[in-house]
Amino acid sequence: MALTTSTYQITDLFAERARNLAPPTYGTELTKIITVSFAYGLADPILFPHADLAAASAAVLAEEAPIALNYGPPSAQLYEQIILRLQAKGIAADRDRLIIGYGSGQILGLLPDVFVEPGDVVIVEGPTFLGVVSRFVHAGARVITIPVDELGMDVDALEETLSDLKKQGIRPRFIYTIPTFHNPTGATMPLFRRQKLVALAAEYGVLVVEDDAYSDLRFQGEAVPPLATLDKEGWVLYVSTFSKIIAPGIRLGWACGDPAIIERLAMFKSEGPVGPFVSHVVARYCATGKLDYHIQELIACYKHKCNLLLEAIAHEFPSDVVALRPGGGFFVWCKLPPDISAKALLTAANEHGISFLSGTRCYANGQGDDAIRLAFSFQPTEKIVEGIAVLGAVLREWR
Repeated sequence: MALTTSTYQITDLFAERARNLAPPTYGTELTKIITVSFAYGLADPILFPHADLAAASAAVLAEEAPIALNYGPPSAQLYEQIILRLQAKGIAADRDRLIIGYGSGQILGLLPDVFVEPGDVVIVEGPTFLGVVSRFVHAGARVITIPVDELGMDVDALEETLSDLKKQGIRPRFIYTIPTFHNPTGATMPLFRRQKLVALAAEYGVLVVEDDAYSDLRFQGEAVPPLATLDKEGWVLYVSTFSKIIAPGIRLGWACGDPAIIERLAMFKSEGPVGPFVSHVVARYCATGKLDYHIQELIACYKHKCNLLLEAIAHEFPSDVVALRPGGGFFVWCKLPPDISAKALLTAANEHGISFLSGTRCYANGQGDDAIRLAFSFQPTEKIVEGIAVLGAVLREWR
């Protein structure tokens, strides 16, 4: 039989949405010689509760192995522990209003399956966590950006946008917001803005998706009620995770909201429930009461790292670089002067072994070349000082 060269390409079989995907960029800096990376919000591995998780794992294997190691639903005790945490925040929670997923990212990634047809409007903040927003874009959503200032989302601008859309006969599918220790700016939305946001959601009939990954890691200021606490009409879907307060590798997050939404999210979760074993382990650990003590240890460590980073910035950076002080979380957002490009600065910094996240990676509308995000959570304290000293030298050399 004669050999023939096919004119077909395997990529011709891809769906349109798969053809248009950009290659992942997460971790590509590892191909360079990077001494200090401020790019990603990784947890500090020294703080992982190794011994307590090992003890919980041993107990599960000794007492619950037939259930925990087989196919089956998540631990009923884990539902109970999450419900208790939600109720402590003032959020109405029960089993019908709760879904557990492989991290909050999985649940947020399911939103387009439930809510978005191509061309539908989704409202996001600018800047924001683009890792989630990109999923909305890939689903064909028309993304509209509302600016963020030092008090979080500008709800007056949101009101104007919602009014304009209503005049056009357009009802947005949902509003995605990170109101507490915002990623990337670190801003926390005050109560009066939260109240207005929830009122606007009810007035215009728009779901608010509250991404609350960092609120337990507060090291400054007074706690502000979650949007879900203020919501009395069911317009808020609250999403959170164990990734920041236990360990990202356990991949457990949850959403709490209207049972109709929870039911449909579960329908699109095609791989089924989360792994029973890890759910039993985390439930055991939480039930010991040690998680809250562990969170206090996290707060002390991340507060120290944040202060160290801000002190280093004040000492090493030009005075016209403005660093916003967060009240918690993992990130410091720095506004650059007009003569400095974030993308160009990143290229120069990489040559000196330093990496960070350019602000352009945090906007859905192409903005952000005037800002950078610095993650202080992962690096040891000596690396934070070393990295900011080098980055400051790069900035001064630029000048």
